[in-house]
Amino acid sequence: MRKRYVSIWFKFLKTDYYQRRQPALKETPFVLTTKQHGRILVSAVSEKAYREGVTEGMLLSDARIIVPGIQAIDDEPDLDNQLLHSLAEWCIRFTPQVSVYLPDTLILDATGCPHLWGNESNYLKEIIHRLRAFGYHIYASMSDTIGASWALSHYTGNRLIPPRQQREALYPLPVEALRIDHTIAERLNQLGLRTIAGLTAISPSALKRRFGDALLTRLQQAFGEKEEWLQYVVPLSPYIERLPCMDPIVTRTGIEIALERVLKQLCTRLQQENNGLRQCIFKAYRTDGKTLQVEIGTHRPSNNTAHLIKLFDPKLSAIEPGLGIELFVLEALLVEPLNPSTQKLWEASSIDNNRLAELVDRLSARPGAHITRYLPDEHHWPERAIKPASALDEQPLTNWQLNRHLPLCLFNTPLAIAVSAPIPDYPPMNFRLNGQLHEIIKADGPKRIEKEWWIEEGEHRDYYVVEDKNGSRYWVFRSGHYEKGNAQWFLHGEFP
Repeated sequence: MRKRYVSIWFKFLKTDYYQRRQPALKETPFVLTTKQHGRILVSAVSEKAYREGVTEGMLLSDARIIVPGIQAIDDEPDLDNQLLHSLAEWCIRFTPQVSVYLPDTLILDATGCPHLWGNESNYLKEIIHRLRAFGYHIYASMSDTIGASWALSHYTGNRLIPPRQQREALYPLPVEALRIDHTIAERLNQLGLRTIAGLTAISPSALKRRFGDALLTRLQQAFGEKEEWLQYVVPLSPYIERLPCMDPIVTRTGIEIALERVLKQLCTRLQQENNGLRQCIFKAYRTDGKTLQVEIGTHRPSNNTAHLIKLFDPKLSAIEPGLGIELFVLEALLVEPLNPSTQKLWEASSIDNNRLAELVDRLSARPGAHITRYLPDEHHWPERAIKPASALDEQPLTNWQLNRHLPLCLFNTPLAIAVSAPIPDYPPMNFRLNGQLHEIIKADGPKRIEKEWWIEEGEHRDYYVVEDKNGSRYWVFRSGHYEKGNAQWFLHGEFP
């Protein structure tokens, strides 16, 4: 399939943005300014100021001579980059492949997308109409190459060049349209080479020898003789499905139908490849520019459409259609090969693995629910001796230490306790936690656990199992030595 690219030039990007935030600015010429070497320069001009002769790079004092009373606003650093990235994410409704070309242009890889709008003409008109409706002054062109599209949008306005005809469209344009360095353009103009057509009369070897690789590369890229690569704002995912809507979707039923359709398409592909998804995100692009999304995860790879719909169902209420949704995108963030159905979930179980995994998925999808399976980990420190499993059927790398006498309830972070008149190298007689006094009548210990010095430095711990007069048993420890004066007591767990 022949590549097709769209270049969108935002001629007054930053000032249009300020006018959107402050509509009163539409009625007056204004500029954005920045300080440079003690001088105040114009960094961006509004459309009204531009029509009266104010240009970028001009001194603010000169701009005020041309337009008395012109309003000046301090420019925000990196504003153009932030705006373009935000607009690029919005343009994903037209193609999943959008790239930022600083300081004021977006490049869309439109290959295979225009047919969703009927034809390329409708596609380009829709892009122009939607962005101008937001208040941006834009020019958009479409051709076979990135260089040609950029040149045409910046030097001819809105243009749709049929396939394989970019060369003829570029001939009358000035050499500056090739995105070359300003000094190279000046040298070309001094030699009388003012248009791209004039460059074609010179052999490539002569151009390279006289002006370097940059000029020849840009010329070949614009003509389509050399490939040019883009870095997309949203990295391409191999597992993504899109569903544009001819009419905006405004009902929950419509959202459910869209989800089912894209899920079926994705699961069909996964089934063919014997893969299943572990993480999946469903995005809805609204007509007002907002993007809403919900995400699910599974404990085992799954390509069961009915099961995945059940996981999304309780979360779809977060997608508020507003004035309408015009694009749905489903992306599998994590895909894994399906395990053999005969593989056991863990050591001894006759339960159907898939059914159990799907049950855990449904329970985890409920609001406030969180189900985690833990595996043993090779650490001396108690709170590090376990780790969450990434999947229900993940196998442990070490065995559980059954010879350890650990509490059933182990706190992630030990709780500091106050101990009155402790005796060195003995368990405490009592301790106080949250204002409640626990009088100890029995104790067993100590059991010393040294700090894992290869991870972090610190004091050792002396653990005791203690029982208070109410019959409750606790796991407490002393951190550090008495003789060093830095000993502290903590509660780390409770026994049943």
